[in-house]
This record gives sequence, structure tokens and C-alpha cells, in this order.
Amino acid sequence: MKVITITDDFMRDMLQKTESYCFVILKPGPNRNTPDADKIIWEHGRRNFVLRADGILSIVCPVAGGKDLAGIGIFSTSVDETRRIMDADPAVKAGVLVYDAYSCRSFPGDALPSNNRV
Repeated sequence: MKVITITDDFMRDMLQKTESYCFVILKPGPNRNTPDADKIIWEHGRRNFVLRADGILSIVCPVAGGKDLAGIGIFSTSVDETRRIMDADPAVKAGVLVYDAYSCRSFPGDALPSNNRV
């Protein structure tokens, strides 16, 4: 690992470059185990692809096998706008998923690294 010195001036400069985002924590809802739940989750995923393509949902992380957690998403919208988006989600409307939305700040351009192992 390369050793890098992070100065106070560097930190102050970087913190001024942060922007507002909204992160969502998805949890299984009361109808998660109904017969149509998997089909509804599939359509939820399709909608996530549209939101990603539109630049609204910057990062989406489904959580497989999570008992109390179904996924995490980071939106480029305000908390109020994100709630409007999530309230229209097919899985939320069907009670298959429930969510909490929080305001946060981060650095524009941050991305998840590829974990492709050769």
C-alpha cells in the first residue's frame, strides 16, 4: 500500500467539493414472501436500470440473502424527490420492500472499483 500524506489544507479543499446526495436503505417489507414477490422484485430491478440510465440512481447495491437488509442505493436527488421516486417503485407499492431515505454528502465522480479478478 502506498503511503500518502493527507494535509488539513487538502481535506478542507476536498470537503468544499462535496455535493448533496440521498441514500436509501431497502428492507424486506411485509409482503416479501408472497407468491408474486420475485416477479415484483424483477420489475423493481428493471426500474432501477432506467433510473441508472437517467443518472438518478448513481449506485445500486442489492443485498443477497440479507434477513433485515435488501439493498442500498445512492441517488443524485434530494430526500423529498427520492421519496417520491421510491413511493412509486413497484416493490414499495406492493409492500415487498420498505425503505428509509437519508441526506448525505459525497465527492462527485466517486465510483465503485471493478472487482474482476483475473
